Amino acid sequence: MQNLAPIALFVYNRPEHTRRTISYLQKNLFADESRLFIFSDGPKTEADRVKVEQVRQLLKEVSGFKSVKVEERKENLGLANSVIAGVTKLVNEYDKVIVFEDDLLSSPYTLQYFNESLSRYAKEEKVMHVGAYMYNLPSKQLPETFFYRAATSWGWATWARAWKDFEPDVDKLISQFDRQKTHQFSIEGNMNFWKQMEQFKAGKNNSWAIRWYASIFLKNGLTLNPSHSLVHNIGHDGSGVHSNNERTYQVQIARQPVTQFPAEIKENAQAYQAIKQFLSKRKGNFIQRGIRFMKQLQAKYLVKK
Repeated sequence: MQNLAPIALFVYNRPEHTRRTISYLQKNLFADESRLFIFSDGPKTEADRVKVEQVRQLLKEVSGFKSVKVEERKENLGLANSVIAGVTKLVNEYDKVIVFEDDLLSSPYTLQYFNESLSRYAKEEKVMHVGAYMYNLPSKQLPETFFYRAATSWGWATWARAWKDFEPDVDKLISQFDRQKTHQFSIEGNMNFWKQMEQFKAGKNNSWAIRWYASIFLKNGLTLNPSHSLVHNIGHDGSGVHSNNERTYQVQIARQPVTQFPAEIKENAQAYQAIKQFLSKRKGNFIQRGIRFMKQLQAKYLVKK
């Protein structure tokens, strides 16, 4: 496959997560033909410095790619600013990018899927994002890949033509929503996307991902997704800055290459309904939610100890 997209990997202070993420990436078809750019954020506190240095020592040994370039930041940008800066830099140079964070295990065919998708839909203005993660859906009832409105952030790719429409100003984004758009944006109230927007405005989160999804949504854009997830997030163990300890989004990684792609540039109604149903039931009943909440509190307490 010619003209492969560069891979952006964003890391911070989790050496074991980073090691596993890179190990799985190395086993990908086309890894040895791909350029890997690793963005290592600087320590936020003195307590983080040792772990950040451990990650950076590990990065010095990375091989198995066409080239490896590590950018070590002295200051702490935070994940959102780091992702925005890194993605912008690479799409400006290469016109497209594949994005990973330090807690994502990939299928051997994830890079193949990304590059095939980026090539296939390069000139389709409506297609703005390619995601590799998918919830644990009844995939046998769905096509192998499909278009959907929301953008997943656990392994994704995009083009310069789409990224130019990313709007970082949350006030500009919010001003374009009315009640109907808010309802559609939040998958008919089944996902807390709008709450994430409000929390960002209030300074309670620093998510680049919710602003990217909002940017796509307001452009009537679509995202391409696999029905069987090509990545698994191992960050839901309480170790991440923005993650809890939970199993709601655990998946089995696909072990077969993606061979079928949608010809019609249109949101798949069947997939939308399957995702909506998953989201509506993902937290379980009242008792199950209570048990999960107590486990998350316990896990946070153990991490702090």
